[in-house]
Amino acid sequence: MPTREEIVVLAQTALAHAYAPYSKFPVSAVVVAKSGRSYVGVNVENGAYPLSRCAEQIAVGAMVAAGDREIREVLVLSTSGEPATPCGACRQILSEFADGETPVVCRNTAGKELRFKLGELLPAAFRLEDAR
Repeated sequence: MPTREEIVVLAQTALAHAYAPYSKFPVSAVVVAKSGRSYVGVNVENGAYPLSRCAEQIAVGAMVAAGDREIREVLVLSTSGEPATPCGACRQILSEFADGETPVVCRNTAGKELRFKLGELLPAAFRLEDAR
């Protein structure tokens, strides 16, 4: 299992690779799976704005592509003055692979952190089985 500092280093290294020419708001994310493996993502913007992808989405996609299906912890790193939390869409995507108790750490490059449980960020996550 990676340490918090190892997770932060992964996020800091990835942040330099974010593609944010439009918003100028680079973000990286690290998803740690229950297996202990870490998956990194960065935001990738597109001139056709709806096609842009958030760092959390890319990290979850890398996790799924590698065969993991359960998230143990999430770290989101941004260059903002206040740590940025996952957007609504990312909260829903994270909830597909994590439960309400999963820690979500939001950190800025100055080292300020906000800590949440996923259920605090998305208290009424949509579940298809609940909708049937």
